[in-house]
Amino acid sequence: MSKEEQQAILELDTEDRYEVFLDLVGEEREVWILVNSEQHFLKLHADEQGGFEYLPVWPAAEFAAIYAGDDSDLTPKSIALPQFLKKWLSGLERDGIEIGVFPAPDGSVWITEAAELERDLRDELSRF
Repeated sequence: MSKEEQQAILELDTEDRYEVFLDLVGEEREVWILVNSEQHFLKLHADEQGGFEYLPVWPAAEFAAIYAGDDSDLTPKSIALPQFLKKWLSGLERDGIEIGVFPAPDGSVWITEAAELERDLRDELSRF
């Protein structure tokens, strides 16, 4: 994917990036997160609505790396889609952690519950 294509996707609104996320994850069968040097995954805190934590996820390593920017301690890590669906989503739901789908460097992000993302991903997979 060219830099121009990446930039065009990052400039989409959060709902359109969510759709791109579903499409790309459906094709590639992997989800990307950021981890630090100790292999702890990045979890962010949102202050609106009383505050909540969320796991940011991306459809490709390039987008996760763009988000990390100059933070040399964060690197993209792939999670196979079956593992994400079976283990990660149920664990996040159990821990009360939302999912921030495809955050952009400007901070805009689509926040969803694990069950909703699982349903949307399974719907996407049923098209293949």
